[in-house]
Amino acid sequence: MQVAVISGKGGTGKSSLTAAFATLSQKVVLVDCDVDAANLYILFNPSHDEELEYVGSQKAIIDYTQCTHCGLCLTYCRFDAISITDGRVEISETFCDGCFLCSRICPAEAISMVKNDKSRMYTGSFRNGIMVYGRLAAGEENSGKMVNELRDRAKQVARENSIETILLDGPPGIGCPVISTVTGVDSVVIVTEPTLSALHDLERTLGITEKFALKVWVVINKNDINPDLRDRINIFCKSRNVAIAGELPFDPIVVESMVSCKSMTEWAPESQTSKEIRNIWKRIHSQSL
Repeated sequence: MQVAVISGKGGTGKSSLTAAFATLSQKVVLVDCDVDAANLYILFNPSHDEELEYVGSQKAIIDYTQCTHCGLCLTYCRFDAISITDGRVEISETFCDGCFLCSRICPAEAISMVKNDKSRMYTGSFRNGIMVYGRLAAGEENSGKMVNELRDRAKQVARENSIETILLDGPPGIGCPVISTVTGVDSVVIVTEPTLSALHDLERTLGITEKFALKVWVVINKNDINPDLRDRINIFCKSRNVAIAGELPFDPIVVESMVSCKSMTEWAPESQTSKEIRNIWKRIHSQSL
């Protein structure tokens, strides 16, 4: 069973809820798919059992002992990554898209491609199972591809350890890494909040999940900060035939639990919020099997 937790915008409490779900499961493979800003490893402090190099792209470099500064590469580059300064051809690492064209057409064979190899993928044990996560190096791309590789690794780990539940903490938004997170899962949980921006982003997020015909649940977090908008979200979800898995109040204890590196259900298991989270997880879990 694979359950992905996503949100149309940041700050809705998506990762806090995912952490609570992870500690309610007897044993789980937890995947942090927010590779641009992974943070669940800070909360769970997994062991460092495996580290893999991730290569999402390549960049062009010039061997100036061979370069004749003819400028042919500048003519062909469509990403404005190549310029000539004082008669010297230069390639901008920031603008280079790694398309290989300049290296192929260079008459002096002075341009070669090197791997962007600073990103890493990790696997390790934590208190409720095994965690898989990635950290995309600053400025590196292809986050969607990294998410795919993390999911493949998670499936392998689940098979090797006879773990039935894979829980995916997705990135906010509706971009490529989100699509990579939700493709082929059993259920998607969208965490929203009663604000106008969250309602707008919820609609955009549903536009993505509906294209994949996924089983979708919505959790309204901080439901008491704006009752009118909470009601609008309920009406909107009903109009789209989307099930509300549950609602959670604004609870300062959530912050306390995060600071203490505990999930909400670990830190305050008898609180009303934790009880409702348990009910939400039971609904989702029973319908995802």
